[in-house]
Amino acid sequence: MIDRQRLRSILAEAGRIALGMWPGAGHRLTAWEKAPGNPVSDADMAVDAFLKRELGALLPSAGWLSEETVDDAARLANDLVWLVDPIDGTRDFVRGRPGWAVSVALLRGGRPLLGLLEAPARGEHWWAEAGKGATRNEIALAASRRVVLAGARVPADTLPRVDTDLVPVPRANSIALRVAMVAADEADLCATLRWGYEWDIAAAALIAREAGASVTDAFGAQLAFNKRDPRAFGVLVSAPGIHHAAVERLAKRAAEIAVRPA
Repeated sequence: MIDRQRLRSILAEAGRIALGMWPGAGHRLTAWEKAPGNPVSDADMAVDAFLKRELGALLPSAGWLSEETVDDAARLANDLVWLVDPIDGTRDFVRGRPGWAVSVALLRGGRPLLGLLEAPARGEHWWAEAGKGATRNEIALAASRRVVLAGARVPADTLPRVDTDLVPVPRANSIALRVAMVAADEADLCATLRWGYEWDIAAAALIAREAGASVTDAFGAQLAFNKRDPRAFGVLVSAPGIHHAAVERLAKRAAEIAVRPA
């Protein structure tokens, strides 16, 4: 159906474009805020334009949903849809930190079929295919198998007082890379309790699931993609043995936050 080698090459080139504009490599960058606290840069736009052109040529029948492209509702009629965040973790990107990645997923019937993360500042290439496992730099991934929630590793700078039985570990700004940490057994649990977008999590969700992690929204429900409204409330990715306990701990908090205006 798709030339996978060509797809890998496209992602690698997208990573090179981003790296060539990254302040962490000494390059000058123009950045601004789309909304307060929501940065974007000319690198986001350049990578988005490149991916839209190249992925569109690779699979002309597929629809398109990207953070940096005006949404076209025609995608809703497509069985195949590209779901793209050209630079996930823009805050780290503009500050010259390496915690960012190019995130691309191919959906079929609203579910991720392929998931790719290109993190060139970290030298990482992540790949997952539904039913065929996940890799980082061609090495197969196996997610955390922790069975006790207390002591679980969580990518976070700090934790709420009610969660002091958990263990914070260094985090990237990119939510995709934080989710992927569970796939790589570098964390046991990654959760968000906020409104986000499908393009933030689609690729990483497949990587984590194919590595053996449990992947749901913040309430323990299956994630859905290519919805008319591409927003999603929260993601909860963990070792299977602690997922139920994590949902029990977080669902009430999630419900209280979700009813607030986005």
